[in-house]
Amino acid sequence: MKRNRCLVAPIFAAGLFLSAPAVASTLIVCTEGNPDTLSPQYTTSGTTYDVTENIYNKLVMVERGGAAIVPGLAETWTASPDAKVFEFKLRKGVKWQSNKTFTPTRDMNADDVIFTFERQGNRDHPFHKVGGAAYATYENVLAGKIAKLEKVDDYTVRFTLNVPTAAFVGSLSDGSFAIMSAEHADKMLKAGTPDQIDTAPVGTGPFSLVRFQRDTEVRMKKFPGYWGNATPDMAAKVDNVVYLIAPEPSVRIAKLKAGECHIARYPNMPDFETIKADPKLELVQGPVADMSYITFKLKEKPFSDKRVREALAHAIDLEAINKAVFFPGSKTTGSLVPPTLWGRNDELKPRAYDPEKAKALLAEAGYPEGFTTDLWAMPIARPYMPNGRRAAEMIQADWAKIGVKAKIVTYEWGEYIKRIRNREASVGMTGGMWDFPDPGHSITGRWTCVEGKPRPNNTPDWCNADFQKEMDAASQISDQEQRAKHYRKAQEIWLADIPGVLLGNGAKFEAARREVKDFKVQPFGGTPLYGVSLAD
Repeated sequence: MKRNRCLVAPIFAAGLFLSAPAVASTLIVCTEGNPDTLSPQYTTSGTTYDVTENIYNKLVMVERGGAAIVPGLAETWTASPDAKVFEFKLRKGVKWQSNKTFTPTRDMNADDVIFTFERQGNRDHPFHKVGGAAYATYENVLAGKIAKLEKVDDYTVRFTLNVPTAAFVGSLSDGSFAIMSAEHADKMLKAGTPDQIDTAPVGTGPFSLVRFQRDTEVRMKKFPGYWGNATPDMAAKVDNVVYLIAPEPSVRIAKLKAGECHIARYPNMPDFETIKADPKLELVQGPVADMSYITFKLKEKPFSDKRVREALAHAIDLEAINKAVFFPGSKTTGSLVPPTLWGRNDELKPRAYDPEKAKALLAEAGYPEGFTTDLWAMPIARPYMPNGRRAAEMIQADWAKIGVKAKIVTYEWGEYIKRIRNREASVGMTGGMWDFPDPGHSITGRWTCVEGKPRPNNTPDWCNADFQKEMDAASQISDQEQRAKHYRKAQEIWLADIPGVLLGNGAKFEAARREVKDFKVQPFGGTPLYGVSLAD
């Protein structure tokens, strides 16, 4: 409690109490955790994308609150009939932000696009190893696909791919492909501080970073030179944005009710009726494409034995978890693709809750008395997992009934992500939201391999040749019906081999004060705050 009082006090001291007329244009968002980095290129965290989405822009974007791919820093684009050559015409007159160590001397141009993708894809690039982090999204989505990236002229870039890629344009709306300033990078390299391109970000988006205080706040201010300010639907309509970091959902709602923030991310279900009953608050719901699951460390016993994985799957009462943990509208599922996307296999069902069958499978595998394992619990709320601790406790109790003793493990969110990626969890809880509306996106990153090597986010290290064949086929053809057939077959293979257990598809709810206007729940990627205003 002491930390929470300290967190609010500086806001009052700075004159930012919401009822004060002088700060009517400061939008305060109570958010669930720290960004794990300020570089969009390193992260796959939705918490981070919520911040970087408002600092940077990408070549293309997913429309706010919708699913259409719309122009971003690229005004137009063309694709060759074989889906291997893509040319983008860039906006002119797009300004870069500045900070204490950098003042831009030119507008955004093709050099910045080249820098952004070369940094991630070229291991010899001088900035590739800066920061020491893996480019997980690039490795998941684009690794091995770009044969050539050319600057046709200052405002035209051309991508030539090694293989046909039907979803290429949509994939560039992923937050990790935000365009970064080549001039900023060059200046920081010459100054001997190359890491500042990630820790002191410079973008072209609606807001620029003022400061990030871990466990306290992320503060941003309106960027006057933002290209979207000339368009009402794209304009930054508040002068400042403050993300107050409050991991506990009940604390976020208390602050919302007290007028200490305008938006509270991911409320718990017990708070829904309280929110609906308060005339000053509203519950905002929107569609979402996401999935949550637990994964098994397949290279180690006992999880290398499929019978053990099947036993653990049968031992989980998914319906009970869905009712106790997930938001209304959430569903248990056997399909890797969420209901909001095409390519879903509705014929696939989760394994039935059957403790007796689970015990028999364990005995058959040589574990009649069970075994001991760790079980990792997500420490923050996300749409795909509103309460990781509660879900883990319910799984722990279910497994205890078949003799499996699970020790719950958790860490601060940034540390949790790092350790999960380092393959430290025997049973890891994770999930994700689709960053653009193509079924293969999240599945490719989390469940496929490249030349027999698991991608960075394929934390169970599951490489299945039949699954890979179907996923590769789906990615290289343009006919949606044929692509869907391959995706449905891939999902059958996944469910049969049990590299993990799907916990369910989430639903997305936010809570807001009624003076917040035109705030939209974002179904894909980070939540943009351009277009959002505050009533006088």
